[in-house]
Amino acid sequence: MAILAQLIDDVVVNRVEIDRPEITLGRHPDNDVEISEASVSSRHARLIREPNAAISSIIDIYIEDLDSTNGTFVNNQRVNGRCKLHNNDLIRIAWNHFKFVDDSESTLEQTVFSIDTD
Repeated sequence: MAILAQLIDDVVVNRVEIDRPEITLGRHPDNDVEISEASVSSRHARLIREPNAAISSIIDIYIEDLDSTNGTFVNNQRVNGRCKLHNNDLIRIAWNHFKFVDDSESTLEQTVFSIDTD
């Protein structure tokens, strides 16, 4: 199961299982993940789960910025539109830090091998 771990000084202070098709993040209390900080937009970003286009048994997870004022960043790159997340990606929402952890992706990476077609 994939999780989003909220970090303060590199210590996990909150964990959210990404177990629904969509999880919203923002300052407003109606969000699935409420971030009570003025630099966070009321509806800042969302996580989206959807089946992989090539392998239906794999679930891909994306983050999408919802036109926030201070931006959503993945590995220090600003997200324009949506961005596919990978195990251990670092996410910043305004000044709040998160780590995306997907053990299933890590396991899949270990089983991948290449076939030489020469």
